Amino acid sequence: MCLGIPGRIVEIPDREAGLAIVDISGVRRSVSVALVDEPAAPIEEGDWVLVHVGFALARIDEEQARETLELLQQGAELQRELDEIRRGTVA
Repeated sequence: MCLGIPGRIVEIPDREAGLAIVDISGVRRSVSVALVDEPAAPIEEGDWVLVHVGFALARIDEEQARETLELLQQGAELQRELDEIRRGTVA
C-alpha cells in the first residue's frame, strides 16, 4: 500500500526537468511532477497533487486535498491515543 500526501504547488523552478516546489502541510519540498505535467494541461502554481516519495502521482482538487488532510490528521490523533494507552499514560 502506498500513501499519497496532498501538497500544493508553490513554485515551478524547472519545468523542463519536471520539478516543482510543493508545500506539504507547511513543509516545502522539491517534487517531480513529470508524471502529471501534461502539455495539454500543464501543472500550475496553486494546483494540488498527491505526493509519494518525492513524486506527484496524481492531480486532485482542493476539496479532495482537504478531506485527505483531515483523514490523515484523524489517523495521527488516533495513533497518539493508542500509543498513550500502550504506555499506560491514559487513565
